[in-house]
Amino acid sequence: MKRLEGKSALITGSARGIGRAFAEAYAREGATVAIADINIERASQAASEIGPSAYPVEMDVTRQDSIDAAVATVVRQAGGLDILVNNAALFDLAPIVEIRRESYERLFSINVAGTLFTLQAAAKQMIAQGRGGKIINMASQAGRRGEALVAVYCATKAAVISLTQSAGLDLVKHRINVNAIAPGVVDGEHWDGVDALFARYENRPLGEKKRLVGEAVPYGRMGTAEDLTGMAIFLASPESDYVVAQTYNVDGGQWMS
Repeated sequence: MKRLEGKSALITGSARGIGRAFAEAYAREGATVAIADINIERASQAASEIGPSAYPVEMDVTRQDSIDAAVATVVRQAGGLDILVNNAALFDLAPIVEIRRESYERLFSINVAGTLFTLQAAAKQMIAQGRGGKIINMASQAGRRGEALVAVYCATKAAVISLTQSAGLDLVKHRINVNAIAPGVVDGEHWDGVDALFARYENRPLGEKKRLVGEAVPYGRMGTAEDLTGMAIFLASPESDYVVAQTYNVDGGQWMS
């Protein structure tokens, strides 16, 4: 039997990358999946490629009306909401003395407020349904410690870990399990931008930072989106019913906690 048979999932930022990999994995396990993304064209293409169990939803996690409309669309389309993955996020880096308030506000708006208020909207729907649910937040190894050039992003992901703990303890009485995944360095198109930022501030040639961080992973390479799907399925399935307010490292051995 498929592990998510009959479940309805909403995954933010899932038109590509980690979110897209999760959507594909959930669909294979029997779930109906809302491909929620600010870019509806890209979401529509992803949904059509995944198949009939996936459908696109336009969603901007910085706007409450957009969050509420997305949840309402999922309920209308799939008959309810059982699983939320808060995956939408933004990255930036700069030395402390060069951090711009606009960057700070943008990252916290998406990575923290977006996570909190999407979680809240999903929780309200799950409570109304009365059958529990699963909420999975995407944290990061960056939330486990500070990094010299990555202060704001690290702070947002530390906040996600803390929100996961608080929400998990609050919502478990409704049989809503809130947990998180903390990836390490995950290869993908976004890392081209990350590498370029490090190249600028660390005076490195393009590609060198990516190579170095991959070599530093105890497992021997950078992660892939597919390396994270097993944990994403577990946390969405009944197998994790007794798991509450935890953040799981899936990082090839980079961080132990």
